[in-house]
Amino acid sequence: MLYLDHAATSPVRREVLEAMWPWLTGEFGNPSSTHDLGRRAAEGLADARRRIGAQLGCRGSEIVLTSGGTEADNLAVKGIVLASPRGRHVVTTPIEHEAVLAALEQLERLHGASVTLLPVDRAGRVDPAALAAALRDDTALVSIQHANNEVGTVQAIAELAEVAHARGVPFHTDAVQSAAWFPVGLGQLGVDALTISGHKLGAPKGVGALAVRAGIPLEPVIAGGGQERGRRSGTENVAGAVALAVALESTRAETEERSAAVAVARDALIDEVERRVAIAALTGADPRASSFGSPGPVVSGQPRDIGAQRDAGGRLPGTASFVLPGVSGEAVLLELEQLGMIGSSGSACAAGRDEASHVLLALGYDEDVARTAIRFTLASDFTNDDAVRVAEALAAAVDRVRALAP
Repeated sequence: MLYLDHAATSPVRREVLEAMWPWLTGEFGNPSSTHDLGRRAAEGLADARRRIGAQLGCRGSEIVLTSGGTEADNLAVKGIVLASPRGRHVVTTPIEHEAVLAALEQLERLHGASVTLLPVDRAGRVDPAALAAALRDDTALVSIQHANNEVGTVQAIAELAEVAHARGVPFHTDAVQSAAWFPVGLGQLGVDALTISGHKLGAPKGVGALAVRAGIPLEPVIAGGGQERGRRSGTENVAGAVALAVALESTRAETEERSAAVAVARDALIDEVERRVAIAALTGADPRASSFGSPGPVVSGQPRDIGAQRDAGGRLPGTASFVLPGVSGEAVLLELEQLGMIGSSGSACAAGRDEASHVLLALGYDEDVARTAIRFTLASDFTNDDAVRVAEALAAAVDRVRALAP
């Protein structure tokens, strides 16, 4: 079985399991307890927090440990907006993860916030000029993800953050997907708040973090015992924090080498799929060096050129996503699974809902085409030979679905 859904979740790394095991067994104390077992747990937690901060370009005191990316996004969006003295206007994009978009909808409904959705181009990128035009005196936050979880397009976050900061507006980015491939941090990206999730990095599910720059007001979303310096209550997950620290360190140590190697194999996969599956069209930014110019504008709700926009280096190394016009993406994925390949149709958080991808709709694809989407997200050991196998299997799966269609 070839697993091609790493953007949904990844296996726990061996070194992570080994590091967290003592904190699940002998060193199981509550960090808030005053006895020796509790004090050792508190020390372990503080060390893990410091190490996480070091990987994210900040102090340990600027790390808020959470249950994952969704909670961290909610804390960033709700916490910063509700604490802001500026107002309750937020600028974001229509292609954000559902955690951000749903949190903003809740702020609108319950707290009278207003939200501006910036347009994106065919690749899913934001124009800094459009961001500058959208900022207002009452803008409390800009929240734009570093890399899209469905099509893999990478935003120019540092440039966008500069635009926001020129107007005194804090900037949050969801780096859940990009942290597995690039060095990310408050300093590297020039942002005020940054979200990561452990299970995309080789840590277990149930742990994540929000890095938030000192001095940024943050209203707690979860009330209780005042843990995490009063920013997120609840007994701390020491084993999870240790796991996240080790996963970040291991990922960072191999980032440059593995990212370059996987990008080469990803490009081979794109080439093989386009060669063997005539109807397949890449979505998001096209990372290959050749440039054939920008595709035509959206006409009658459908891009004139259904393929991706060329953009060397503007895509996650491990993401290859396509639409298959005229063929059900879900049906193709079922056929692929029978052939030993596990892919996805997009965000795992939206799977099971009978809805077209909100990301592809925002990129200009009509609903019928958006429903044909498939996504392959690759492991660090994916090879050119694997690319050929996947493309061959995809061609066979498409032929099978077409043959069975009424």
